[in-house]
Amino acid sequence: MTLTETTPIGIELDPTPGPRPGRVTLDGRFVSIVPFDLAAHGRDIYDASSGPENEALWPYLWQGPFADYESFAAHYAEAAKKDDPLLFAIIDKATGRAVGHAALMRIAAADRVVEVGNILYTPPLQRTIGATEAMYLLARHVFDDLGYRRYEWKCNDLNAPSRRAAARYGFQYEGTFRQHMIVKGRNRDTAWFAMLDGDWPRVKAAFEAWLDPANFDAEGRQKQSLAALTPDVAR
Repeated sequence: MTLTETTPIGIELDPTPGPRPGRVTLDGRFVSIVPFDLAAHGRDIYDASSGPENEALWPYLWQGPFADYESFAAHYAEAAKKDDPLLFAIIDKATGRAVGHAALMRIAAADRVVEVGNILYTPPLQRTIGATEAMYLLARHVFDDLGYRRYEWKCNDLNAPSRRAAARYGFQYEGTFRQHMIVKGRNRDTAWFAMLDGDWPRVKAAFEAWLDPANFDAEGRQKQSLAALTPDVAR
């Protein structure tokens, strides 16, 4: 018998690296995902995320909150230059304003694996159809355009809204890395979620069924939830 017949070593795959994510524009009906540019997007995001009323946006992010626009701009000017994390602004197509950001990060092109992270949804984006559409556009780009095998979501294990969002978007919980990081001087246990290329066809179908205009009434209320449309995705 050969070694492969006696020793489990995993299925054989095409080892060709995937293309690295680039500065592309992804257009939806409600939002566009565009490369982050401080001059174009900085003031919009700062204005929508600053002030005492928005302090709850920042505890689980690596950066912020910022005392003033100058400190915000200094951080984001450097962030915009990086290829990993590769930062994108989320544009509300109705107003043309930047209402949030997200990044493709920890890019492992050789393994065709990438993470979505550094997600900031300001109040004008939260609980909107565009908020869900933004995550659909990024996932579709990762799987359909780049041909990646694995798409990851990681968050502080204490971040209940992020955990719920990951499950709603079709990511599967894989475990918690205890004492994984020190962030802003505090311990972080990290919850890991992932979506695989084999999961994507049914998750994509659920996203598209949810985003279909027929899924909303005249007041914009959903008829079916996204979670209800993905019942076969393990939580």
